[in-house]
Amino acid sequence: MAHGKRFRQQFQKVQRDHVYPPAEAINLIKETASANFDETVEVHIRLGVNVRHAEEQLRGTLALPNGLGKDVKVAVFAQGDKARDAEAAGADIVGADDLASKIEEGFDDFDVVIATPDMMPTVGRLGRVLGPSGKMPNPKVGTVTDDVEKAVGESKAGKVEYRTDRQAIVHLAIGKASFDADKLLENYAAVMDEITKAKPASTKGRYILSVSVSTTMGPGISVDSAKATEQDIFPEQGGSEAPADDAAEPADDSEAVPA
Repeated sequence: MAHGKRFRQQFQKVQRDHVYPPAEAINLIKETASANFDETVEVHIRLGVNVRHAEEQLRGTLALPNGLGKDVKVAVFAQGDKARDAEAAGADIVGADDLASKIEEGFDDFDVVIATPDMMPTVGRLGRVLGPSGKMPNPKVGTVTDDVEKAVGESKAGKVEYRTDRQAIVHLAIGKASFDADKLLENYAAVMDEITKAKPASTKGRYILSVSVSTTMGPGISVDSAKATEQDIFPEQGGSEAPADDAAEPADDSEAVPA
């Protein structure tokens, strides 16, 4: 794939054979973000899990301490009092069969879909539309619930969903390039803590194989995956420089996931 002059200039700032400590990687991310819009910063985590086994597939949610720097648009399937609760909590669009028909006709101006349990027969017919985009409500991640007020509030505050893809990689946005470096690093630390805790019991050997960060238009930057705990990511706060256990191994730069 051919890249433009700007990308090549930014690429030259990254040492391809170097694995950066998290704080250095985040600082470099800000240096290499030069597009004429506020680029999204993403983390890509390659895991040593076998996603062909259901018990080793990761899926969950976490609340980023500093949000995503974007207005999260929430659609809610609910009726009656629950619909009013969703509207009061700030949902962008609330409906039932009418909302389902609108989505079937091509409407997709939303980031998160929440549904009350009684609405799932209606939402179920949208599987082919919502499933591929990762927006299908799921009780495991709290988007099928009677407490729509709480679910809407959490989504608006920066709660994000993650899951392993077919290559056993977790891709997550952790903010915008305009964020202060310390805010991005705090979000990065929250993601690494969550993924470390989510290690399936059946997974053996190396768990976190490699980590990279990138902006929407920037090159991938390899991050030291052995520094996966808060103490390692923020060593100035008293953390140890000793490598973590087998949950995280030093990243192999060849495994970095490009932007």
